[in-house]
Amino acid sequence: MATWQCVKNCGACCHLDPRDRPDLEDYLEGEELALYLSLVGEDGWCIHFDHSSRECSVYANRPRFCRVTAESFTEMYEIEPEELNDFAIDCCRQQIEGVYGDRSLEMLRFDRAVGI
Repeated sequence: MATWQCVKNCGACCHLDPRDRPDLEDYLEGEELALYLSLVGEDGWCIHFDHSSRECSVYANRPRFCRVTAESFTEMYEIEPEELNDFAIDCCRQQIEGVYGDRSLEMLRFDRAVGI
């Protein structure tokens, strides 16, 4: 069985360009949506994403919408905790494909890490 995990030095989720997320207002609103939009740099990447290390510079203090937890995903996407694993894997695969491509090293690393 595949088990979701974050793959270090990927960063696909840090590509925040709202044009790539037309449903953004379906799961973020008010201050949280404003915070999200304030984090989007001119290049569409989060202003806290360090491109050289491919890591988040505020990881320990990242916003709720950057955390893959049953609580945050239930609140944002209305999924049940038992659905989190499969949902998170699908989300990551879609984001990695959109940012790096479906045959990218990042996708291969993610699939291997989660057991696909």
